[in-house]
Amino acid sequence: MGLNSISQRLSLSKDPNFVNPSFSRNYCSVKNGDGGSGEWTEEIDYLDESGSVIYSGKGVRSVEPGVDDHVMVGGIKKPFLNASAVAKIVEVVKRWKWGPELETQLDKLQFVPTMTHITQALKVVKDSDVCLSLFRWARRQPWYLPNDECYVMLFDGLNQNRDFDGIQLLFDEMVGDSSNNGISSFTAYNRVIQYLAKAEKLEVSFCCFKKVQDSGCKIDVQTYNSLITLFLNKGLPYKAFEIYGSMEAAGCLLDGSTYELMIPSLAKSGRLDAAFKLFQEMKERNFRPGFSVFSSLVDSMGKAGRLDTSMKVYMEMQGYGLRSSATMYVSLIESYVKAGKLDAALRLWDEMKKAGFRPNFGLYTLIVESHAKSGKLDIAMSAFKDMEKAGFLPTPSTYSCLLEMHAATGQVDSAMKLYNSMTNAGLRPGLSTYTALLTLLANKKLVDVAAKILLEMKAMGYSVDVSASDVLMVYIKDGSVDLALRWLRFMGSSGIRTNNFIIRQLFESCMKNGLYESAKPLLETYVSSAAKVDLILYTSILAHLVRCQEEENEKHLMSILSATKHRAHSFMCGLFTGPEQRKQPVLSFVREFFQSIDYELEEGAARYFVNVLLNYLVLMGQINRARCVWKVAYENKLFPKAIVFDQHIAWSLDVRNLSVGAALIAVVHTLHRFRKRMLYYGAVPRRIKLVTGPTLKIVVAQMLSSVESPFEVSKVVLRAPGDSVMEWFKKPIVQQFLLNEIPSRSDILLHKLNTLFPSSAPEIRSLSPPKPLIARRAM
Repeated sequence: MGLNSISQRLSLSKDPNFVNPSFSRNYCSVKNGDGGSGEWTEEIDYLDESGSVIYSGKGVRSVEPGVDDHVMVGGIKKPFLNASAVAKIVEVVKRWKWGPELETQLDKLQFVPTMTHITQALKVVKDSDVCLSLFRWARRQPWYLPNDECYVMLFDGLNQNRDFDGIQLLFDEMVGDSSNNGISSFTAYNRVIQYLAKAEKLEVSFCCFKKVQDSGCKIDVQTYNSLITLFLNKGLPYKAFEIYGSMEAAGCLLDGSTYELMIPSLAKSGRLDAAFKLFQEMKERNFRPGFSVFSSLVDSMGKAGRLDTSMKVYMEMQGYGLRSSATMYVSLIESYVKAGKLDAALRLWDEMKKAGFRPNFGLYTLIVESHAKSGKLDIAMSAFKDMEKAGFLPTPSTYSCLLEMHAATGQVDSAMKLYNSMTNAGLRPGLSTYTALLTLLANKKLVDVAAKILLEMKAMGYSVDVSASDVLMVYIKDGSVDLALRWLRFMGSSGIRTNNFIIRQLFESCMKNGLYESAKPLLETYVSSAAKVDLILYTSILAHLVRCQEEENEKHLMSILSATKHRAHSFMCGLFTGPEQRKQPVLSFVREFFQSIDYELEEGAARYFVNVLLNYLVLMGQINRARCVWKVAYENKLFPKAIVFDQHIAWSLDVRNLSVGAALIAVVHTLHRFRKRMLYYGAVPRRIKLVTGPTLKIVVAQMLSSVESPFEVSKVVLRAPGDSVMEWFKKPIVQQFLLNEIPSRSDILLHKLNTLFPSSAPEIRSLSPPKPLIARRAM
């Protein structure tokens, strides 16, 4: 074909109505329209701009888009070059960007693309939206295969645009691709989690992490570190520890920055062993621990009481050339103080000051109070003075601690100086401070100073009744009855009240010290305040009357007994009157009184009353009345184990828990009982025992020896054979002795009362033998 013919065809083709029936496009994959071969049969001349022939030969035929992956150069198949294919894809994408037009143009490509072409095109095209359009078109093609590199580039582009919703959407598509095709996108998976973690997308990143874990894909070290860092920074250490557990199970290791975060978090959460293990691992991997790691370990180990480990880490930090901070010194000192290791704390305190750090207010307070409470008052006062020089105003608790400890050690001058300093500084002492100071002054018997402090305490708005009563109680316990009475008068003049318990205690102290004139007003106050005098208190007053040897004091004591207004006093008065006034026999009168006692509440008090009353009745020579009281007391089972009848083997009387008078009456009354049973009923036991104990043995033995009794004295028992006692009972002198032979009052008063009746309490008795109650002349 010549040039003229080509030119002619070109000129004719410019006419829009011109159609050349002999010119039609042939494709590689099909026959021509006439059913012949699709090959070119004629020669084509290719000309340059000047009209010279460049090349003559069979022409290059077109291809069918999406079907052929080559062109025909004459009869030879020539594959498309990858560079040409990528360039063509990039050209189309850059021109049409996105949408249906782009997809139409991509469908018309004169070659079949591969994932390699798509991946290379994505590297060239930087626009993430355009890249996504190309990728999504490729996903719909039959030749599409998931590609890790392709996903990575897409995720990189979306991350640069901060399109995290797009990342999450693409991630879900990638998970679907991987599950459908069985291909793992290791790099892309990890890249997604890292991007989301760095963007602080907490829930999304963890959700993606769990999905990747569930899919069985391996997670790399960087991803683990990114997630752990995220959760630690968000204040969720336990979630970070969970991820670290997965990381450890996967055989991955932390990086340096994550060590710096992980160790402090583990330490602060209390997982000290795990933190220390990571600390050791960090050093083994030649990572240099930072100050935050050392600080957290020193602080946490110290607070947990692991002081040796804390100090070891502290020394190791110094070996790394790191300088301790003021906060670390404070933490160490606090730990040692709380553990009670004050010497070590003081060394650190001095080291801190030498390092140029100024202790803060809290640390001064800690040092002062800890040394004060441990009794090291010299060190505490030295630190206290330094604290004041440093310009810190001590708190009321610091003053109180020092003052209370000085008070506890009896240092009045130092305590008063601290108190005055505290009030001059405008600080209000606490209730415990006032209490400690008042107790100190009370113990030192400084009544006037204590009264001044108490009035100041009242002016401060405190209720002083309890504190004043405590001071009064100190004087009572100390036996300083005069000071107690003086303090009570001060309380009354200042309008300060006390309670009935303390009034009773002071009354009993006055009675004990023989201050009967002062005791009666106290008792009257006690009774007038609606307090009830119980049987024990009445009995204790009666006991004083039993021991009284002066007539004037007897009058005071009788007046005090009358002031109690107790029913026992009415009983006592009735007991000593005649039957005409009582209008009933003594025994009935005694039974009536004892029936009025509530034995569930007052059994012990009633037993005490019987012992003292029998002492008094014997002392007054009222043996008949005494025997009536003993008989009724035994009937009411106040002494249930006193008399024991063991059939014909042994009869016994146990008087070990009785007073002297009660024991004597019990022996006489019980032997009279034994005599009636043996003589009238003929019951004779093998032996009779009087169990006296070591204290009453001599008194009872001496009384019985006056009538030549057959009882032999052993350590704690007087015993005799039943037959011997039977013969002894038949003697007239014994019968007279057992039938109410009453010694004269003059004979009783000849005895030393403190010997015969040393105390109203049955547990305190004299071992000295008294004179016999029956004189020899009575025999």
